[in-house]
Amino acid sequence: MQDQDSRTGIDWEDAFQNADHIPGGAEYPAFWAARAAAFRDRAKAEIGMSYGGTPREKLDLFLPAETPKGLVVFVHGGFWHRMDKSLWSDLAAGSLARGWAVAIPGYTLAPEARIGQITAQIGAAIGMASGRVAGPIRLAGHSAGGHLVTRMICKGAPIDPQVQARIAGVVSISGVHDLRPLRLHSMNADLRLDAEEAEAESPVLLSPLPGIPVTCWTGADERPEFLRQTAILAEAWAGRTDMRPPVFVPRCHHFDVIDGLKDADAALTATLLA
Repeated sequence: MQDQDSRTGIDWEDAFQNADHIPGGAEYPAFWAARAAAFRDRAKAEIGMSYGGTPREKLDLFLPAETPKGLVVFVHGGFWHRMDKSLWSDLAAGSLARGWAVAIPGYTLAPEARIGQITAQIGAAIGMASGRVAGPIRLAGHSAGGHLVTRMICKGAPIDPQVQARIAGVVSISGVHDLRPLRLHSMNADLRLDAEEAEAESPVLLSPLPGIPVTCWTGADERPEFLRQTAILAEAWAGRTDMRPPVFVPRCHHFDVIDGLKDADAALTATLLA
């Protein structure tokens, strides 16, 4: 693995590295796990509902006190080969407070699954959750999860067309929308992306369904590659769906830009549910 792409001068290994560029970056997973567990202890929820046949094909469904206005699905990141749904339960809080049910699916991680298989699992998870909650569906995803939720509104996506038709909005938070550079990163030992799959799974190269509000939401202090990933989807999908202007949040980085989902009054939650 070379350190720098001779064609672009970009060090792709560093371009996708977040923790090393965030103060205390290595401490975040333990912090996320603790606050998510505390939230689950007091939430009205169904934990570990199976939507497929493998151990990680499970989702957690959080329910508001009243009949839900609709369904929010949050898909976690971790570059498709790390993290777990259990780290993110408290991100349901903002939408719950506004009367929405929230599903947080897990999925099989690479190298056990390829990205195309993970995409299909998320389609199945949304389908299962949609059978439990009536009304519109709104999708949010962080990092690799941003990729997975934008894939759900691409033409030919592996999701039931009737479920896809219920999707009323998407927010990709620091999403990865062009997978081709990942072939130059050491993580590709797990992802096993070849040129064909990288193109087939890159939303920037695919056609979105028309008329769906889509917002790319990114911390202004993120790595340049994540700023690029936001900008290129906004450009590629402009005029092809209801692509909203990208949002670059001041003084936020890759690990704290998601925190607005915990707050019913935060701009991120308002954008998701608008």
